[in-house]
Amino acid sequence: MTDRESLEELFLARHPLVAIQTFEEEYVLTVLGELAVERQIDLWIWSATDGIRDGLLSDSPAVADTDHAAAALYWLLKQSQRPAMFVFCDLLGFLKDERTLRCLREAADQVAKAGSQIVLLDQSDALPAVVAARAARFVPSLPDEHEIESMIRNTLRELNEKRRIDVRLNREELQTVVRNLQGLSRRQARQVILDVVCVDCRLDASDINRMLARKRQAIAGDGLLDYVESPVNLDEIGGLGRLKAWLDVRKRCGSDEAAAFGITPPRGILLLGIQGAGKSLAAKAVATAWRRPLLRMDAGALYDRYIGES
Repeated sequence: MTDRESLEELFLARHPLVAIQTFEEEYVLTVLGELAVERQIDLWIWSATDGIRDGLLSDSPAVADTDHAAAALYWLLKQSQRPAMFVFCDLLGFLKDERTLRCLREAADQVAKAGSQIVLLDQSDALPAVVAARAARFVPSLPDEHEIESMIRNTLRELNEKRRIDVRLNREELQTVVRNLQGLSRRQARQVILDVVCVDCRLDASDINRMLARKRQAIAGDGLLDYVESPVNLDEIGGLGRLKAWLDVRKRCGSDEAAAFGITPPRGILLLGIQGAGKSLAAKAVATAWRRPLLRMDAGALYDRYIGES
């Protein structure tokens, strides 16, 4: 189910308060705008810098004296009973003020009667208890392979309009690029593409390792996952003939062609041996051979001394 379909279900279920936690505000606002047009309702967007403005008109003027959160919610309370969608960007920090929190609670009661929705769009999910008890939570999904491929094509097309971009990728190499960008947000994936292409105005197979390095920087600091450099070739490992043969036979099993043929990609490999037997070296070689990022999970970071935290 797509993000649009999931949000539409929440709105059809008449949830008056929807909390969306995301770092991709622009993407979510686009989806909400499409839903508002489809449902033929008004879309109003608030931010502390602009106040209330019409979300369906570009460069629309702000409603006067609505830059303060409490004033914007008070304006909402005075609106007609016509169904609408009211999006508040980064409102959670203002809910420490009791007056603003009270206005939000009363506004939620009013929009429920009118069949409208208040959408709290924020990078944090630290809702006050009284709001969390009523809000329906939603977290947008990461882009899938189809969306990433479209993003690559659109980004290259935009860059090519300004300066010619030389693209030399076959279908298999393009699939490798797409899969290596998975796990990143839309903004992160687009930035990785820009970082790689804008240096020399070209995109080819040699850029795959550079993309992996950029991905490493994007996910650094997570605490659970560490990116591991893997410039090791299978030829540098002695023995392990069965592993090498297995990797060679199955190296294309993750392609679209294999999926269409009905081949299921392997779910993993278990490397078992005594210390110093070359397990880590083999893992690096596998990542290099299949052009995949190698991530190490710190299992110790999954556990906490407090019950329930882990």
